[in-house]
Amino acid sequence: MPRHHHPQLLIIAKEPVPGKVKTRLTPPFSPAQAAALAEAALRDSLRAVAATPAAQRVLALDGLPGDWLPPGIVVIPQRGGCLDERLAAAFADVRRLRPGPVVLIGMDTPQVTPELLRAAGEALDSHDAVFGPAADGGFWLLGMRRPDPELIRGVPMSHPETGKLQLDRLERAGLSVRLLPELIDVDTAADAVTVAAQAPGSRFAAVLKGLGR
Repeated sequence: MPRHHHPQLLIIAKEPVPGKVKTRLTPPFSPAQAAALAEAALRDSLRAVAATPAAQRVLALDGLPGDWLPPGIVVIPQRGGCLDERLAAAFADVRRLRPGPVVLIGMDTPQVTPELLRAAGEALDSHDAVFGPAADGGFWLLGMRRPDPELIRGVPMSHPETGKLQLDRLERAGLSVRLLPELIDVDTAADAVTVAAQAPGSRFAAVLKGLGR
């Protein structure tokens, strides 16, 4: 077996500002409540990243860091217009910071664990890419042994078949892909309740409970 090289872990996220994040949660939640849930999900995601062995931990952020940012995370600005461009740019920028494998997640899966992230990194020892499908048809994780932004650019995002189209793109490029378990992205109030039940010890679940849900 090849010696395991820890990947860079990359989170792409928005500053949790009311009215700018998790707008599909309003209603039933107010913009301030939706932002509180977004911040909790971001804190849980960052905590999982901080607890996972990594060559480097990077946050590609739309906005400004707040007191939710743990130490040891490099913050870079997001670049580009559409989400596919922003993801491609984040992979390109992280590759420039430090060559080697990269594993990307978003801020919508507070139930993510260090075990899942470690499994993603280890998958890149034997596969060219690792892919975590999301229940809504998108994806919650994408990792590449040799990050290539062109494998993301142009994939339609926020589309019912985003995940399938992204996976097709990887496979058509001849990459071997390891699949991870499917997770639920928090997009709606029903998703929030389901995810909180799956991760009862999370900050996300505590904030949701505090909002009377």
